[in-house]
Amino acid sequence: MGKKRYKALGLMSGSSLDGLDIAYCEFELDGDQLNWSLLNGETLPFSEQWIARLAHLPQQSAQVYAQTDVYLGYYFGTLCKEFITQHQIKPDFIASHGHTVFHDPHRRYTAQIGDGAAIAGTTGITTIDNFRNLDVALDGEGAPIAPIADRYLLPGYDFYLNLGGIVNIACHTNDRYIAFDISGANQVLNRLANEKQLAYDEGGHLASSGKLVRDLFDLAGNLDFLHQDYPKSLSNQWVQEELVSIFLKSNATIEDRLYTMVHHIAEQIKLSIQRIVDKENLNKEKYQMILTGGGTYNTFLINTIQSYLPKVDLVIPDEKIIDFKEAAMIALMGVLRLEQIPNTIHSVTGAKSSVIAGAIHAGLKT
Repeated sequence: MGKKRYKALGLMSGSSLDGLDIAYCEFELDGDQLNWSLLNGETLPFSEQWIARLAHLPQQSAQVYAQTDVYLGYYFGTLCKEFITQHQIKPDFIASHGHTVFHDPHRRYTAQIGDGAAIAGTTGITTIDNFRNLDVALDGEGAPIAPIADRYLLPGYDFYLNLGGIVNIACHTNDRYIAFDISGANQVLNRLANEKQLAYDEGGHLASSGKLVRDLFDLAGNLDFLHQDYPKSLSNQWVQEELVSIFLKSNATIEDRLYTMVHHIAEQIKLSIQRIVDKENLNKEKYQMILTGGGTYNTFLINTIQSYLPKVDLVIPDEKIIDFKEAAMIALMGVLRLEQIPNTIHSVTGAKSSVIAGAIHAGLKT
C-alpha cells in the first residue's frame, strides 16, 4: 500500500470552558509509519452566553439538551468556516470530540454534544464525531483517549501528563498502554480564581503566596475515587460536586485554598505514578514525563509537581503541542477511523477490545 496523506481539522472543547481548540494537521501514512505536523492551531474563546449555557446544561430539560447539542454543532461549523477562510486551507475532513456534558460509564453512558451532522451541514466537509460511545458499549470507561496520541504523535516518554480541567496520566509499559484520570485540576483552580474576579491564576501567582490548609488537603485526599485502581475516569460533575464544593466551603483565604489545591494535584500525581510503578513492576533510576494542557503554564504548579517527583524529569514541549495536542489527537482519531485502524486502546479503558470508533457524516459541497 502506498503513502496516503490527509489534511484535517481536529476540534476539542475541554472541561475548562475556555473555548474551542482547532488544530489543522497533516498526516502521512506509509504502511505502519505515520508522520505528522501541526500546521496551525487556534483557541476560539466561547462567549459568556455559551459558557453559562454549557456550565448549566446538566440541570436543564431534555429539550434544552437536544437543542444545545444541535446549536453547538452549527456554532462549531461556523467557527470552522471562519478558520478555513482565514487560513485559506482545504481540510479533507473535520474530526470533533464535542463537549462532554455527562460521563458515567459505570451506568453505560457518556455524552458529548456538538452535533457532527450540523458541522458537516454547515461546512460541507465530511465530519467524524462520537469517539467514546462504542468503547463504553463494550464495558470500557470511554476515557482517557489521550494515549492514542502518545502512541502515534509523541512516542518515547515514560509518562504523559495532561493538566487540563481534569489531570490525567498515561504510561507505556510492558508492551501495553495504561492511562487514567487522577483528579480535578484547572476546573478547581479557575473556580477559586473566579472568587477574585479572575479567569485563572496566571502563573500560579496567587497560589504561591498561600500556605497549606491541612484539614482541607486531607479532606480532598480522602475522596473515594482517588483510592480506586485503574482503569478509571472522571466526569465534570464529579469534579464540581466532590472537589470544587469542598474548596468553596472552606473558610481559608483564596490564596491558601489555591496553594492547597496545587499540592493536592501534585500529591495525587505522585501517588498515581507510584501506583503504576508498583503495579507494573517498573524499575528505572530516572523517568521522563512530558506535560501538556493549560496547567503547564502555571509555573507554581509545575514547580510544585517537580518537588514531589525527584525521580521524574518534567519535559515541557513546544507551546503548540501544549495547547493543541488534544485537538491534534482528535484529527488523528479521524484518520484512523477512515483507515479502519483501531483508535482506542482497550488496556487503557478496560473495554472488551480496542475499537474503530467514530460516526461519519458525509459532507455535501455546494
